[in-house]
Amino acid sequence: MRLYLASTSPARLTLLRQIGIEPVVLPSEVDEDAAVREAEAQRGPLGPGEMVQLLAEAKAEAVAAAIAAGAYGAPGCAPDGSLVDGFVLGGDSAFELDGVTYGKPHRPEVARERWLAQRGRSGTLHSGHCLIDHRGGERRGAAGRTDQAGLSFAEDISDAEIDAYVASGEPLLVAGAFTIDGLAAPFIRSVSGAPSAVVGLSLPVVRDLLKGFGIDWTSLWNRPPL
Repeated sequence: MRLYLASTSPARLTLLRQIGIEPVVLPSEVDEDAAVREAEAQRGPLGPGEMVQLLAEAKAEAVAAAIAAGAYGAPGCAPDGSLVDGFVLGGDSAFELDGVTYGKPHRPEVARERWLAQRGRSGTLHSGHCLIDHRGGERRGAAGRTDQAGLSFAEDISDAEIDAYVASGEPLLVAGAFTIDGLAAPFIRSVSGAPSAVVGLSLPVVRDLLKGFGIDWTSLWNRPPL
């Protein structure tokens, strides 16, 4: 059984490889800001859970549509010409602190400002998931769910440590301006909930979604774990 990852996130790819899954990466090319603006114009402001679920579904649906349209080669096929026979997984995440939702900071000054604000504080990482059943080369159904994980930052992080971390470039393109599986790990005191949700993909949720389709998680194992 193959897993098709509708994401270019290095963290999600590494996470799956760590637990024995080598997915086929199919970028979704979704304009996330535009998708959120359109949804909010129709429905009003989105909470963090609603936003990440919206974007997870948008990514998975965009890849499923691209597969059907032959964007990766022949209709129904992956870039290597093989039939897309498995599950398309879309995911998104955002960090919430004091009721404010934070995505990727993109700029060093924004990342530094966020770290000064979250030092010694606790927040919630929201992760959205959408799994599309694409067995047999065609769409058969879809399911999705969000998950949350709480985390606390050390209170004694120095300004110099923050500056060094921001200068590394790591926090610029990750939700909340931090990673638990990278250079920021020593700054995180505790995590409540699924640790993988902090990385951006709740593995227990993905396992539950697969079970809903009658699929055993272990059937996705196709490589030695890292």
